[in-house]
Amino acid sequence: MPSKPFRHSAGFGKRIEYYVVSLMLKEGLDIFLPMIDDDAIDAVVKKPDGKYVEIQIKARSNDVKFGDAALFAAIEHEYRENYWFVFYSERIDNTILIMSSKEFIKEAVQNKTGKNIGKRSIWFNGKNTKENREHIKPQFQKYVVENFCRILKEDPDKT
Repeated sequence: MPSKPFRHSAGFGKRIEYYVVSLMLKEGLDIFLPMIDDDAIDAVVKKPDGKYVEIQIKARSNDVKFGDAALFAAIEHEYRENYWFVFYSERIDNTILIMSSKEFIKEAVQNKTGKNIGKRSIWFNGKNTKENREHIKPQFQKYVVENFCRILKEDPDKT
């Protein structure tokens, strides 16, 4: 019987969710984790003003094909108040990008045909084939973060 890999790639997303949550906790954010993920909410953060925001964490591993290090495709999403996306790309130096629901809808493309009609996709990265490396496209640099201040200090509905 062939041996199974120690870690299955499907578990990568859940591991990164916990990793991102641990980074948020390290920064002092008050975080609550839903028991069931059936509404595209991976975490809820209580802001200093007492308001709550919902967080969806999306991750891409080193194992995706070259050129797709920060491609997030077929995401079902319509505008949601008090909602943030946290995107993570392992291969592009563990880059984290944060976007509000409003920003995501503005920047993502919505599939008009095919099996994923109505779903949204965003491709944050470009690629340099000569150097065999990927990078965040210039128009998305404004979403790259070093911490989670945006979530604490900004109103996602006014971005």
